[in-house]
Amino acid sequence: MTTLHHIKIFLAYLAIAAVVSAFADRPALKKVFEKDFFIGAALSREQIYGNDAVAMALIKEQFNSITSENILKWEHVHPEPDRYDFEPADKFVTLGEKHKMFIVGHTLLWHQQTPAWVFQDHAGNLINREALLKRLRDHIFAVAGRYKGRIHGWDVVNEALEDDGSLRKTKWLEIIGPDYVQKAFEFAREADPKAELYYNDFNLWKKEKAEAVVRLVRDLQAKGIRVDGIGEQGHWSLDYPTIDEADAAIQAFAALGVKVMITELDITALPNPDDWSGGADITRNDELRKHLNPYPHALPDSMQQVLAKRYAECFALFHKHRDKINRVTFWGVNDGQSWLNNWPVRGRTNYPLLFDRHYQPKPAFEAVMQTMQVK
Repeated sequence: MTTLHHIKIFLAYLAIAAVVSAFADRPALKKVFEKDFFIGAALSREQIYGNDAVAMALIKEQFNSITSENILKWEHVHPEPDRYDFEPADKFVTLGEKHKMFIVGHTLLWHQQTPAWVFQDHAGNLINREALLKRLRDHIFAVAGRYKGRIHGWDVVNEALEDDGSLRKTKWLEIIGPDYVQKAFEFAREADPKAELYYNDFNLWKKEKAEAVVRLVRDLQAKGIRVDGIGEQGHWSLDYPTIDEADAAIQAFAALGVKVMITELDITALPNPDDWSGGADITRNDELRKHLNPYPHALPDSMQQVLAKRYAECFALFHKHRDKINRVTFWGVNDGQSWLNNWPVRGRTNYPLLFDRHYQPKPAFEAVMQTMQVK
């Protein structure tokens, strides 16, 4: 081994020691909430492969559920008609089993990150309903079937609805028709009868969209299609949703007799790009870029405290509904991993999770813990 390699090992050891030290006198999230709900994190490919030893130390310490961030999305696991890449997913499942975690697969059907070939024939023309249903069934049987009895829950259909409650206009809807959601759940149930099957979406705190999810699930239930849970993506901010809005959505979904999960949780403390109007090109407007990236180097302590207060009120709500909520999953392990970095402009630095870029607990972590201390 080279001296440089030894230095890297030593630095990694120091980083892991720092993480261990940071939590030496603190209980883990999974222990604090063990009687309430699973505490999960979405894992990146690098983490799954064990290339980030510091992340792995934190994951094992704090979480008892893991979700695949990208590796089980169609373009990654099934990039070509006759080729599947199961190696990352195999490692992901083995990791979860090794540490006795609740394992969630994300996602079997989505309009994004699905290769164009899925919807096309050899000439590039759209295929018909029967052909696409066959491709969907084959894909679900190959992927969910491979991990039958090992992946405990699946986000079967992801983001099928618009905010106004209408079905999103996608190739799935265009070619198959509105029953494509039903077919996906049927195929997944056949592929693994014992796995929990979920519908997963964002902005479910919005009344029209929440009502549409309730109608969708009720319709499936009336047809004898079992839906085990609804995943409410927690891509939230300091300003939305209100606690009352989030509370109403949780109660509406629980009334269906299904499990409720808070999935993809991250809370941004940065300005919302949707607040800007006029069709300005953010990528070319220096003023907008500066406004959207106000903390390029670090989140000020004043904003850390605001973020901590927001996380505390959200977890107080989750704990209040611990009889309805089965799992709370963060979309990432630390701030540096978050998809919210570099979006919607390159260079934007976000701070939406409980652990900073060095895997150290933030004030938000402490605030979440304190919500339990006052119960």
